[in-house]
Amino acid sequence: MDLLKGKTAVITGAARGIGKAIALRFAAEGANIAFTDLMLDENVKNTEKELLELGVKAKGYASNAAKFDETEAVVAEIMKDFGRIDILVNNAGITKDGLMLRMCEAQWDAVIGVNLKSAFNFIHACLPGMVRQKSGSIINMASVVGVHGNAGQANYSASKAGMIGLAKSIAQEVGSRGIRANVIAPGFIITDMTAALSDEVKAEWAKKIPLRRGGTPEDIADVATFLASDMSSYVSGQVIQVDGGMNM
Repeated sequence: MDLLKGKTAVITGAARGIGKAIALRFAAEGANIAFTDLMLDENVKNTEKELLELGVKAKGYASNAAKFDETEAVVAEIMKDFGRIDILVNNAGITKDGLMLRMCEAQWDAVIGVNLKSAFNFIHACLPGMVRQKSGSIINMASVVGVHGNAGQANYSASKAGMIGLAKSIAQEVGSRGIRANVIAPGFIITDMTAALSDEVKAEWAKKIPLRRGGTPEDIADVATFLASDMSSYVSGQVIQVDGGMNM
C-alpha cells in the first residue's frame, strides 16, 4: 500500500524506539522522511540508511527540539531540502521521574522543555507552510499518564497533558485550513528503556492490561499511519490511547 505516497513527514526524536518505528512505517507507505535527533550519531546514520533502502528520500538532522531558534533553522533547512511538509510527528521526549516533594526545578524544566516546548517549537515552524498548502496532519505523542496522571511523574504527566491541550487547540485554530491535529497516548510499550525492567515488573504491568501484553513501537506506528493518512481525513482533535485497554 502507498497510503502516504508523495507526502513528506517530519518526525522528531526518530533515531530509535517509537519515533524510528513510525519513520520506517511511513517510509514503507511511500512518505519521504525528515527526522531529527539531538546529534548526528550512529543511530541517526543507521536510521537514515534503513529509510533510504525503502526507496524514499530521507535525511536526519541534528537539532535540540527544545530550542526555538534551532527548530526554526532546521525546519527552514528541511523545507529547502524537501520542498514541503505534510505531516509533523512531535515525538521527542525524556523522563526525569521523582516524587514532587523531591523534584528539583531542573528536573521539571528539562522535561517540560523537551516534551512540551519542542512540540510548540515545531508546530510554530511547520504551520505556516501547512496553512499555505491548505493541508497537513499534526500528531503529538503524549502518554496515558497525560490523561490519567501517575505518581512520581508529575513533570512528565504535565508535559504530556499539555501536548493534548496543544493539539486540541491547534485543531480548532486551523481546521478551516484543512489541517488536522491529533494525539496518540501510548501505554506500556516495549522499548529499550522498558526492556531493561525486570521480568517481575513487566509481569505486574501485564496483569493490569486486558490484552495481557505490552505494546510494541509498531503498534504505535500503525495508529500514527492512520492519523497521517487520508484514511483519517475527518478525524481531528482526538486522543487515541494505544494501551491494550489498560485505561478505559
